[in-house]
Amino acid sequence: QDSYQASEVRRMKAAYERCELTRRDFLQGLMATGLTVATATAIVTGSRDVRAMTPKQGGRLKVAFTQHGPTDTLDPTLVTDSISYARGRAHQNRLVQFNDDFTVRPELAKSWETNSDATEFTFELQRGVTFHDGKTLTADDVIYSMQQHLGENSVSIGRALVSMVKEWKKIDSHTVKAVLNSPNADLPVILGTFNFKIVQNNAYDNPNYFNQGIGTGPFVLDELKPGVIHKAKRNPNYWREGPWLDEIHTFGIGDPVARVNALVSGEVEMIARLDRKAIPQIEAAEHTKVVSEVSNRFTELVLDLNTSPGNNPDFVTAMKLLMPRKQMLRSILKGDGALGNDHPVGPTYAMNCETLSQRVQDLDKARFHLKKSGITEAVVDTSDAAVGGVDMCIFAQAEASKIGLDLQVNRNPSDGYWGAIYRKKPFFMSTWSPRPTGHMLLSTLGQSDAPYNESHFKSDRLDQLLVESMAETDTSKRKEMFCEMEQIFADGAGNIIPWHQSIVDGISTKVKGMPRVALNSLSGGEWPEFVWLDS
Repeated sequence: QDSYQASEVRRMKAAYERCELTRRDFLQGLMATGLTVATATAIVTGSRDVRAMTPKQGGRLKVAFTQHGPTDTLDPTLVTDSISYARGRAHQNRLVQFNDDFTVRPELAKSWETNSDATEFTFELQRGVTFHDGKTLTADDVIYSMQQHLGENSVSIGRALVSMVKEWKKIDSHTVKAVLNSPNADLPVILGTFNFKIVQNNAYDNPNYFNQGIGTGPFVLDELKPGVIHKAKRNPNYWREGPWLDEIHTFGIGDPVARVNALVSGEVEMIARLDRKAIPQIEAAEHTKVVSEVSNRFTELVLDLNTSPGNNPDFVTAMKLLMPRKQMLRSILKGDGALGNDHPVGPTYAMNCETLSQRVQDLDKARFHLKKSGITEAVVDTSDAAVGGVDMCIFAQAEASKIGLDLQVNRNPSDGYWGAIYRKKPFFMSTWSPRPTGHMLLSTLGQSDAPYNESHFKSDRLDQLLVESMAETDTSKRKEMFCEMEQIFADGAGNIIPWHQSIVDGISTKVKGMPRVALNSLSGGEWPEFVWLDS
């Protein structure tokens, strides 16, 4: 009951600060959870819409993420983690950027329009925008940047998301057009995601370009030592209002306890991925607070279907059936999330198929499939690099022993996990941040040739539906397609998704102006341009 009450209070507080609740509704909602009038009134009085306050210029902000490593990069085509998203956002812009509700608004694109069947999108660019080295932004830079995501030879993490784009055309010096092979009404939303930032024409021909952090963004690079520190200073020639901070430092603190202590002591002003066990400590401290946003982030266990033991379908089924999902949600996430059903389209997406049968623990069936598989022992690699990753594996280990499976848990350090372990072992932990649409996650994890199809799952029918659903404008028919896709993925892929969790971070009460884009830790990295310090 206590964890439920705390979760509801955080949810309503966030909604109130987003102006989604009136003061009266907020107060009544708090009392409905069982709080006294005095306590509820104190919470309401201490909550306010910080966006209505006048930003202050100046100050240095230090931010601790969960990890960093030798592969740290400012190349937008390669970024895959929250610290890189924030750094990229500090130095680079995209054509569009997200509002809090996952709709998009202009950024480097002043405006855009589409044709009647969503196969052509024309973007008019902002004028007077300059890169950090003084070069003026033109259509050539946008065309070049977008071409990095096209074709079979592209190494971009976002390649599958724009696979329907045939070409980008230059209309004039500040107008570009995307021509698609197939309809995709989601294209502007896709271009608002992490990998589609704009770099200079021919940037990839310059081996030092990304070491210099050149972009059109609000901060210029001061120092980048991969795996050590990133420092950035305010861009005095930024093309629009802001940023407010003079300097930002970002780095990784892998130990979640050390990360919390750094915030409470004032060593840093923001920390990513707050351990839920530390929520009471953050809430009790005088100068810190919890920021919780409902999202579709999830931590998962992944079996490579091409390698033992994942190449045995009965073993995969046994692992899915032994997971105690409700117990894990209560114990690990303190109820701050929703049950997962082994597909990535979580409950907050409009295309989530609520009619799909919820997979529940069934040890008898799990035991049957395990015996049929002939497998008696396995090893799963995990890490604290993802919320609940270690606890998830420990739960699975305990349940596995009940059906005769010796499941060994190999716990790896956070630093270097994504480079040395992730997708390099046959059975491993992974985590995914939310995407603006469920189609993006299904494409990234389920499309047969997607670079980040972690379990190497292949389904011709799923591939077909991924294409057809983007051309379907009838909502009910599109929902039917998604229901089928979610069922195909849940039954056939090697991804075990027990929950979808809220994004929970910790910040100093001095930090104001935080966006509410629940795509990743700390507002999906959108904060550098907008936050300010009220010292």
